[in-house]
Parts: sequence; structure tokens; C-alpha cells
Amino acid sequence: MNTSRNMNRRKFLHNTAVGTAAVGLSSPAINLMAREIPKKAMGKVGLYSITFLGVWYKGEALTLDEMMIRAKNYGYDGIEIDGKRPHGNPLDMPTARCKELKTKAADLGLDIYAVSANNDFSSPVPEYRECQIVYLRELMRMTSDLGVKPLRVFLGWPGVTLHPTGGRYDIARESWQQAHYQFEPEQIWDWCREGLIESAWYAGEYGVTLALQNHKPVINDWTDMIRMINEVDSPHLKACLDAPIMDDKSPENIKKAAQAVEGLQMLSHFGGEFDRDASGKIVDTQDHSDHGERAAEQKAETYLPEFVKAMNNIGYEGYYSYELCHPLPVVNGEKVGIDFV
Repeated sequence: MNTSRNMNRRKFLHNTAVGTAAVGLSSPAINLMAREIPKKAMGKVGLYSITFLGVWYKGEALTLDEMMIRAKNYGYDGIEIDGKRPHGNPLDMPTARCKELKTKAADLGLDIYAVSANNDFSSPVPEYRECQIVYLRELMRMTSDLGVKPLRVFLGWPGVTLHPTGGRYDIARESWQQAHYQFEPEQIWDWCREGLIESAWYAGEYGVTLALQNHKPVINDWTDMIRMINEVDSPHLKACLDAPIMDDKSPENIKKAAQAVEGLQMLSHFGGEFDRDASGKIVDTQDHSDHGERAAEQKAETYLPEFVKAMNNIGYEGYYSYELCHPLPVVNGEKVGIDFV
């Protein structure tokens, strides 16, 4: 038996429990690791497959089958499948494969509770926007074959660059800005709305529901997400409100945002790195220094409990999906490996 590997697994279980406690959530297996965690939320805790996609740590991605086993061992209630290779690109997911995964998840006692698109309706190039609709329609077929209802969508998604030094956001974001700088925000908004209207129609045909995330760009805050949902005006388009990407994380704004998505909220995400300090208090250990003077406001323990409380107040009973989607530390000149995750 590999002692080092078991220690890494125990460390991950501990950190998972700590992170879940910080949000005010628990699931049965996690409670075995941290019995003091109160079950404060009406929802469940899931694992978004981007965490093990081989983007943010040094090393290969887990297969989707391997990731499901880890999710079960770590105490999650279900998984969210990222809609790209090597996990959930519809080109690799014919109906038979979807049914196979659905059966494997059921055998493990896991839900497949969401699929996530990496779409961008904002391109000034019509052919690019049309390709995005085709991609999203294929994801709807895959989502339906998996027996899943929510399909997370963006308005604009610059993407992630797989650089030799690891995953990076900055390169793709610079490319996105260069492609859009000659166009007014309202023109970009209109393109996104057109793409979403057509996509929502297809969603109805496949029996799935699009969940629009409050994620930049195009969307600047949750109010833009609500505006777009209202303008599309489709029963097949709802919300995916995430607290970590809200600019204003004050209790007042969180409460206001929660009230705005009452009856619309289908999915939510949280992430970060968690541990306990010397006093046993759960703390967010992720480096938020890029936020400057507002770094302290980004600490999960300062706003996530308020968010869960607000979700409870609107009757949200869906999933809180953990995702690791940020650059990880460099130790001794190398990006940390999967054992860090």
C-alpha cells in the first residue's frame, strides 16, 4: 500500500470537508471526516469535473470514470461534467456512452446533476457564432442522453489556454478583447441574445434547461444575467448564480441577488483552497492578492455562509458544485501535481 498516496488522499478528504464546511454544506461521507459540520443547506454538494481535467495541476487528466470514483470516495453527492475533452465533448459521447456513464454513476450512488458548456455567442464573426450553436445543440443531446436537466451556459467565454507552464486565462482573454474592441457592448449583447434565443428553442426540443451563469465577459454582474434571462423570455432558460464571481459580496447584495433568482436558480458553484488555522477555524487559504485592497473580501468564509442562507430562504434545493479552476502554486520551480488537488 502506498503510504504517501493514502496520506494525500486523507489530506484531500480533510480539505474537502473543510471547504464544504466553509460553505455551510455537508454530505454523508464528508461528515465521517468532520462530524462537527452542520447541515445548514437544503442542497447537495457535487464535484465539477474541471477540477481533474489536467488544466491547473501538472499531470494528466483523470478519465471521467476515474473522476466519478474519486467523487464517490471523497464524499460528493454527484458530478458535473465539463463539456470538453477529455471529459464531455459530445463528439466522444454517443448515446451508448452516455447510457453507460449514467449506469456507472447510479451504481456508485452518484447523481450526474449538470453538464457545462464552454460556449461563446459573442464573436463578431457570424460563422463562429453559428458553430457555437451547433456545439451547444450537440451538448443538449448529450445532456438529454445522460438524463440530466441543467446545462450551464455562458454568453461570452474566452477560453483557457494550455500553455507549457500550465493553464492560463490571460492569453485567451487578450485574444477575446482584440476581437471585440471595435464593437459596442450593446452590439455584442445583441449577438449573445440571438444565440441564446435559438439555443433555448433547441433546449425545449431536447427537454433540457439552460442555466445562464453570472460569468464575465459580456455579463458584468448578476443584474446582467437577470436582464438576459428576461429578454430571452424562455421557460428553457434559467439561472446559475455563483457567489465567488459577484463583485459585491456584501450580505445586502447577496440577499438581493438571491431574491432575483427565486424560482430560476438551477445550479451554483464554489471553489478555492481551504484549511483550518491554529484555532481550528475554517479559512480560505487561496491567494487573493490580485484583488489588492479588496483581497479580504474575497475570502470564502466572509460571504459563502451568507449566500447559502440566502439560497435556503428562496427554497433552493439544487447542487453546490465545487470547482478548482484557478492557477495553482509553483513549488521548487514546478507547478504542483494532482496530489495537491
